[in-house]
Amino acid sequence: MKRGLSFLWSGVLILSMMSGCSSEAAQQASPAPEPAQTSQTSNQDAEPQTVQTASSTENVDTESTVVFTDSVGREVKVPKEITKVAISGPLAQIVVFSVAPDKMIGIATPWSDVTENIMKPEYYNLPVLGQLYGGKGELNLETLLASGAQVVIDVGEPKETIVSDLDQLQEQTGIPFVHITANLDHMGDAYRLLGTLLDLQEEAEIRAVYCEETYLRTKELAGKVEKANLLYCLGDKGQNIIAKGSYHAEVIDLLSNNLAVVDKPVSKGTGNEVDMEQILNWNPDVILFAPDSIYDTVGADPAWQDISAIKNGKYYEVPNGPYNWMGFPPSAQRYLGMLWMSQLLYPEGANYDLYKEVSNYFKLFYHADLTEVQYEELISKSMPK
Repeated sequence: MKRGLSFLWSGVLILSMMSGCSSEAAQQASPAPEPAQTSQTSNQDAEPQTVQTASSTENVDTESTVVFTDSVGREVKVPKEITKVAISGPLAQIVVFSVAPDKMIGIATPWSDVTENIMKPEYYNLPVLGQLYGGKGELNLETLLASGAQVVIDVGEPKETIVSDLDQLQEQTGIPFVHITANLDHMGDAYRLLGTLLDLQEEAEIRAVYCEETYLRTKELAGKVEKANLLYCLGDKGQNIIAKGSYHAEVIDLLSNNLAVVDKPVSKGTGNEVDMEQILNWNPDVILFAPDSIYDTVGADPAWQDISAIKNGKYYEVPNGPYNWMGFPPSAQRYLGMLWMSQLLYPEGANYDLYKEVSNYFKLFYHADLTEVQYEELISKSMPK
């Protein structure tokens, strides 16, 4: 987040100079706080600069406003009627888009190519503004400031200093920042709070109930089955794993015996790197490969042939579209991943029509009508042959 925000503050300065401000009127830059992060935030060491801009604050003050209390107890003055929303990153993108796609001024990262013919063009082609934190691109600040965004919404797991961080970001940009905490077992609460903020309570409640019911159904199934011995592998060698107990492993741990026990599970989506010897020692019965990993080649790779999952053909690629269904980023698409993983591992217990379940999800969360042909394409590498 530091790297991206360094672009944010320097961008404000550049825009101020372009608008014709004199050098005497330019404010002295001062060090910014370490910005707020969610669990998916990458660590960058560049120090941002801070510059005050009052234009958005003035807009808020002259409009009819209300006080919104976010998930970390911050009381933030926001417009009573919010029509233009900016989001902090892809996790927030997924949650906010499901409720209020027409309020979003843009997206943080592009949707996957495989969904170009699935999503409505006006949503698929939303401008890509970048993320507020570093790693996969910096926020297009000129577009953000010109867009009239009335609020910036951050969704995810808060860190200890998030209150002071967001307060200062809000002061420095002149735009209200709010945080909504979201995790696997309380996503319903996150949706309800978002519905309150955007005055879309009915839309939010539908998705809140969906997440709660899907989670409870999955948890009940997990309590009745003998869990499969499983690894989630990723990376160009397949030798990164999602470790048991990490934030990204919540669904994996819920539905399987995650063999990836390590001393220090990392919170990054890249997982923990291990060697081939360790994978052989774990010897999983099932392997899930991340999209763009080694699913297509592992069956012919001699190094993997003694592993039970490969030997017995029980390895699969996680469906991807518009994002990885297992939660990269760890957002609302994880409930879709629950439905897929439940039926993959325990078809007798999860004896529902997966196409109907997935198409219903796409309608609710992506505002898209998924055909059976499109569904088959999405799961072509993800189910038993």
